[in-house]
Order: sequence, then C-alpha cells, then structure tokens
Amino acid sequence: MKIFTLQSGSWAAIFFAAFIALSAFVAFKKADEKQATRPNILFIFADDLRADALGYAGNTVVETPNIDLLASSGVQFLNCYVMGGHHGAICAPSRAMLMSGKSLFHVYDVLDGVHTMPQHFAENGYQTFGTGKWHNGAKTFEASFQKGKTVMLGGMSDHFKVPVRDLGSDGKLGEVEVKGFSTDIFTGSALSYLDEYAKGDKSSPFFCYVAYTAPHDPRSPREDYIGKYPEKDIPLPGNYKPVHLFDYGEAQVRDENLAPWPRTPEVIQATLSDYYGLISHLDTRIGDLIRSLKDKGLYENTIIVFAADNGLAVGSHGLLGKQSLYEHSMKVPFVITGPGIPENRKSDALVYLYDIFPTLAAKTGLPNPDHIDGKSLAAVISGESTGVRESSFTAYRNLIRAVRDKEWKLIRYPNRDYTQLFNLKKDPLELDNLSGKPQYRAKEESLKKLLAQWQQETGDTVAHTAKNILPMKYEPEKFERTMDKNQPRYTQDRYWKE
Repeated sequence: MKIFTLQSGSWAAIFFAAFIALSAFVAFKKADEKQATRPNILFIFADDLRADALGYAGNTVVETPNIDLLASSGVQFLNCYVMGGHHGAICAPSRAMLMSGKSLFHVYDVLDGVHTMPQHFAENGYQTFGTGKWHNGAKTFEASFQKGKTVMLGGMSDHFKVPVRDLGSDGKLGEVEVKGFSTDIFTGSALSYLDEYAKGDKSSPFFCYVAYTAPHDPRSPREDYIGKYPEKDIPLPGNYKPVHLFDYGEAQVRDENLAPWPRTPEVIQATLSDYYGLISHLDTRIGDLIRSLKDKGLYENTIIVFAADNGLAVGSHGLLGKQSLYEHSMKVPFVITGPGIPENRKSDALVYLYDIFPTLAAKTGLPNPDHIDGKSLAAVISGESTGVRESSFTAYRNLIRAVRDKEWKLIRYPNRDYTQLFNLKKDPLELDNLSGKPQYRAKEESLKKLLAQWQQETGDTVAHTAKNILPMKYEPEKFERTMDKNQPRYTQDRYWKE
C-alpha cells in the first residue's frame, strides 16, 4: 500500500490558509455583530416650530410633556439655527441643508445629484424609511429612502386633506391619494413601519424619518384641540408689536397675509391658541412613537432626534412668518437622546441643523460624510467640548444678513442701508437697537468684519450696502390680503372674514 505524506511546507500552507479563513470569519462575525448593535435612528422633524414654543424651553402655556421628556433624557441645544433661505419658503432650503450637511450657499432646494443623509445610512447597512413632508423633489426622495409611506411633496396643505404618495416596490412614488389629519397619518405610517420592522429579523438597524407639517399653517387644529388654550389666557410675546417698525422688503410675503394689519392683541392670541393646539396634538402623537419603541423593545437602542426646520414670529416684532433673521424665526429646537448620550444636559453651543448629519454618523460609527460643511457635535454631546464654532451667520434672500457671537448680534439690511445691534444676553427679545451709539461703535465694526468673513467663507456675494437704497417707511394698514388655496373653512371663517 502506498502511503502519501505531506512536506512541512505543505502543512504550513494549510495552516496559513486556515488562519486566513478563520480571521476572515471572525472579522465578518464582528462586523455583523457591530451592524446588529448599531443604534437605530428615529428622526422627528416639525414644521415652523419656534424654539420657545415648548414646555422644556420655558413656555408655561403650551403643554408638551412627551417632547419635554425627550429633552430631559438627552441633550438640549439651546442655540440651534437654520442658516436662512433663498426665498420665502424657508423650509425648502432648510431641509436641503439638513439632508445634505451643506450650508445655504453650497446646496439648493431640489438636491438633484446630492448625497443625502438617508443615502449615507443606507450605504452603511441601515434600512431607511421616510414619511411626511418632503420639500426637495420626488426623485431625491426616491434616491434617499428604501421605504416610504404617506409622503407629501411640497410645502404645505390643508391639514385635513393631505395629498400623499407611497413608495412602491419599484422605488417610485405612486399616485396621489388625499388623506387627513396630517399629524395622524404621518404618525400612523411611522407606527406601521416600526411594527413591520419589529416583526422582521432586525438584522439591520433602521433610520426612520418622520417629517410633520405641524404646526405650519393653516392654523387649524384637529377638532378636539380647538380651544384647548383659551385665547384670553394666552400672554402676548414679549416683543409683540402691531406692525414691524420698518419695511425691509417682505411686508406682504405669504405668511404675513395670515392676519390683517395692524396685528391686534386679539388676533395674535387667537393665532397662538391654534398654534399651541397644533403643537400639543403633535406632542401627543410623538408620545405614541416613543411608546411604540418601548413596547417593541427598540427604545434602549434607538437614538431619537427632535428638531424643526425653522422658527416663526407669530406676533413677535409685528410679524407672523419666518422671513426675517430675528431669533424667533431662525432659532429652532434640537434635542438628541438615546444610547451613549448624557441625560438632561443643556448646551449653548452655536450649531446649525446641517450639523446633525455628521453628528449622527459619528454617534453610529459610520464614516464621516464627504464634502459637507456641517461639523460633528459628538464631542459637545459627550461634554469633551463646549462648541464647534465661535459665531454663526444667517441670511435671507438679498434682503438681510446677520451674524452673532456668544453675546452680540448684528443684523444688516443692505437695501435699506440699515443696521440693528443687539446684546442678546441683556436683550434676548431684540428690542433695544444699539447701532449707531458711540459706546458700541467698536463692537458694531467688529461684527461687520465678522459678517464679511462669514460671507467670504460661505460664498455669499451680497454687498453690505445695495446700489439703490429703498425707503423704510410704509403703510401696512393699506395692504390688501390674499388667501392661499390651502386654508380650510375653519381658518377662512376665523381669520379671513371681515
């Protein structure tokens, strides 16, 4: 009988091959385990929600217990901003910046060909789902999400009659169906997705994006929230004015048509009553999402982000909308909570919505996205750092530019050759304009230089003083109002009948 023997070199080859196979198996197993343990993401995004219209932010009228609970269980960013907008529908550029991680002058609304946050998560093993408002084009939703239900394309609708589409198995958004109420249908779709996910193998973590249209107008809460806040009991904003003190070029933009001029205390109280009703309804349904995560055993491994696309005036400075650079219109709520995130921490770091993309990538162990302007806030969240920038910059059309540091803020109106200077620590409501006063000249000049630096860095080419200076004086009491098609009978009867 012939006996076959192996030379020592052959044994070495076999052992080496076995070692390589074992190493590959271990690496694959570790990668698989890392994939399975990566935290889920529930991203809740509100529409036209000013930062101080929430209980945790100090508002003593509106009831938001579920959002307050999120805030107390995580990190609250007290100085989060949307950088601004190219046009009156601030929410479109705001959402483009959020999804791209890019600043205002480096991205535009439609996002064609832009690498988005949900795409980044999908490419790194996440299952992505979206529902609600998408103001950045149908094709970019289809490119960004693997699953989608009750998606509203556009800026707004009647809350009771929302035109929505579902993302089909072919990856395309289907035909329009009209459903309502907005807050309920978007929540229902998210709950259905979470239920489907929980019943599956959960081999991949999820990225679930829920974009509400509340409390954006129409100011028409669901019937059981109408009158929840009696108008006579609602205090006016501390910076309430009947009209804005001067014309800066947007006195009759769509949002400003929602109430007559001058703004009476009664109409602002009525508006706030409805606004707060929409917010409380939103809070209730957010509570349903949180309970669903807990009931399905998903809560402990889910990072929850709560934020909004922009603020709103609702009577502050004689304005109703978000087309200004005052704090009430540019500052937004931003809360993050979940595994690895400290509880009940407040940060006064100057941050932008477009910082959220790299922050979530860092907190989930994903590669940092390329070619973005946003900065990861992971070190701020952990307490290792107090901030990522020393100042922030905002812009609206070619009409206004603003810059702020930790204490001071300068707003410049090029077309009016007019400047406002506020000490935000002493005057957070922006009522006492210190511009032009000799004792503050040095601060004003330093902020103007800082504004120029920001414009150069971001690619903003608007001059600080326009060639043609327009008058500031105006007569708003002579304005005629026009009503958009999305106002339901409730708001027509309440705000449009003389």
